[in-house]
Amino acid sequence: MSEEAKGDNGMEHVEDAASPTDSAESPSVEMAVSNDRSHRKERTGVVIGDRADKTITVMVERRFSHPLYGKGVKRSKRYHVHDESNACRVGDIVRIVETRPLSKTKRWRLLETLGRKA
Repeated sequence: MSEEAKGDNGMEHVEDAASPTDSAESPSVEMAVSNDRSHRKERTGVVIGDRADKTITVMVERRFSHPLYGKGVKRSKRYHVHDESNACRVGDIVRIVETRPLSKTKRWRLLETLGRKA
């Protein structure tokens, strides 16, 4: 066989092998993107501020035992949350979800209002 014939056969083989691989990879890439959104962080907290337009401040408390002494410890953190409908008021218990940056400090979005603080 000539050198050109070997080269052509090799190219056809490479092209044939590449086509099914490309089509098989595309759905897996799309699945990875859709699965990424389902694993966003969720927190539950109490609204402590609602003065800004379409923004609320939520305080989330977490409890854990001290790694050395074993005593229960409370830590709290404040999040600026996007509230599109301005529905939440101070004292509401809300569930928030992580989202893309909406402003300099807002990285969370309101998912649902669970009720009033008792």
